[in-house]
Amino acid sequence: MKSALHPARVVALVFLAVIAAGTLLLMLPAATATGLSAPWVTALFTSVSAVCVTGLVVVDTGTYWSAFGQVVILVLFQLGGFGMMTLATLLGLLVNRSFRLRSKLIAQAENRSLGAGDIASVAKLVFVVTLAMEAAVALLLAARLHLAYDLDWPAAAWSGLFHAVSAFNNAGFSIHADSLMGYADDGMILAPVMAAIVVGGIGFPVLYDLHSKFADPRHWSLHTKLTLSGTATLLLGGFLCLLWFEWSNPRTLGAMPLADKLLSALFASVSARTAGFNSIDIGALTHESWALHYLLMFIGGGSAGTAGGVKVATAAILILMVFAEVRGRADSEIFGRRLSTASQRQAITVLVLGSAMVVLGTLVILRETDLPTDQVIFEVISAFGTVGLSTGITAALPESSQLMLTVLMYTGRVGTITLAVSLALGEHLMPYRYPEEHPIVG
Repeated sequence: MKSALHPARVVALVFLAVIAAGTLLLMLPAATATGLSAPWVTALFTSVSAVCVTGLVVVDTGTYWSAFGQVVILVLFQLGGFGMMTLATLLGLLVNRSFRLRSKLIAQAENRSLGAGDIASVAKLVFVVTLAMEAAVALLLAARLHLAYDLDWPAAAWSGLFHAVSAFNNAGFSIHADSLMGYADDGMILAPVMAAIVVGGIGFPVLYDLHSKFADPRHWSLHTKLTLSGTATLLLGGFLCLLWFEWSNPRTLGAMPLADKLLSALFASVSARTAGFNSIDIGALTHESWALHYLLMFIGGGSAGTAGGVKVATAAILILMVFAEVRGRADSEIFGRRLSTASQRQAITVLVLGSAMVVLGTLVILRETDLPTDQVIFEVISAFGTVGLSTGITAALPESSQLMLTVLMYTGRVGTITLAVSLALGEHLMPYRYPEEHPIVG
């Protein structure tokens, strides 16, 4: 009975319950524009994609689903991005009817650098930041769509709200068939969306640190410093590389004026970090840009936020380990701090298991289709990293491959969280140690 209430299992079950409810709602005749029940695979795929804040779709969101169906999808990715881990933790506390030390450790593991006493403060910050950011971006988008694109206020308000919530939750769902390609030259549309993506995806532990210690960066936690520096490096590196790779590509940036090239390259770099929107045709990118997206999508955003991937801090820890090994140092150090052995082991575990899921998914889909390998890899990493970008093959995949993508989306969103919690809670000292031996490496 004790294992049934393990927090990691609670998280997984809560996600499954929400996905099941979403699937049933999307199968209702009222959820589709035609008034006919959606096939169960279509409803399931959409529900998983929404709850796991991915954005991959097998049907066009704006035309296939009715207003009711679109509202259901919005609610699903709001729940998935708002912090299902927090809700699951509270559920576990209610079941146990006491704030046990074990439950406090669960919350600390999810919030990484935060102490057990900060749970209420974090929950309040999550709520305030979420509503404030979504409301601000929704108002900006609605006003722009009404004034510059002649949409009536109800249509502009709905489009603004849908894309604001989708952006903040890094969901990537759009009610436009071409995502945001119609606004590729409009900074007043893309800039608020980028801001929402970054704030939502950077992680609430970082936002909490910035909120409480903004005036004194010296007291920021190591997690905050790693996440901020890693995010800045990935955004700038992705921006410069995309400019380089796509500068002369007539199907993407090649035909654009300089200002639009800079805007679209920056938006693509931001969105590749698990947001899933696109202002240029992803299927028309060069193979180099696809390879760059593999890296950006797999790493993802910040821990305990709305982003997916193996997380920026995980990648930073692994790089620091490599630097320490190359330099012959016993410890991995940065910003005057030494990385714990436990965090290094956990980073390696997340990387290996994440890579294994990507390889497995790629092999399964390649066996079932004749699609190019690079496109399949792109789709698989996009699903596992809960990104939502696609080269255009999602709807063309057989149902078995689409179901494989749902497994990857669920694992990418739920698996990394539950794995981190399980590792944090499962660590214990053994009463004995075997003799040490050093196998040959390399």
